[in-house]
Amino acid sequence: MWFSRWLRCWNPATRPFTPGARGKLLVTGRPTEGKIMTESQPAPYYEGPPRSEVEFLEAAEIPTVVQKFKDHPLAAMPQAIDEAASALFPALEAEGLRPAGPVFVLYERMPDVNATFEVGVPVDRPLTATVPTPSGAWLEGSVLPGGAIATVSHVGSYDRLGEAWGAFLETVESAHRKAGLPFWEIYMTEPTPEADPESMRTELVIVLTD
Repeated sequence: MWFSRWLRCWNPATRPFTPGARGKLLVTGRPTEGKIMTESQPAPYYEGPPRSEVEFLEAAEIPTVVQKFKDHPLAAMPQAIDEAASALFPALEAEGLRPAGPVFVLYERMPDVNATFEVGVPVDRPLTATVPTPSGAWLEGSVLPGGAIATVSHVGSYDRLGEAWGAFLETVESAHRKAGLPFWEIYMTEPTPEADPESMRTELVIVLTD
């Protein structure tokens, strides 16, 4: 699977993983309890153990390689993500780029029956040209935005990501911060058929506009 290709390229020792409260939504921060950080992070914010509280960070912009989808049917997203992610790693190797993080999906706007999004992976340097894939799609350079962001970890089934996002955004609002666009999910755990859904770790990230 695509994740196994990524795992061989990106050293998992740089991101120690502790499942923590398995199956529980890891959003516990409150305006007086949440961690508020303003310093720039020397390593990408998605590295390290899961965050049990919402954190407010100043993040550096991270170069990525992505396949873009515009007004794609929401019901067809899982297949699109799997196909795009599978195409990324041979293309990166051909271009001499190395993955610098896990696969992510970045949403440019709130989805309804359709979604406009990017499927991509962070890389060690920017991609300066478009690259074709065997399916006829195109990969291109993009970024995970820098600046003010909020982030938290969800450890548990993908089926509860909607619940996780709701609690996350409620905490951001309670902290008197303003969430904007885009927002993205970073998939830290291999989504194999054998994987325990309750151990799946996903990083939730959103831009702040205040």
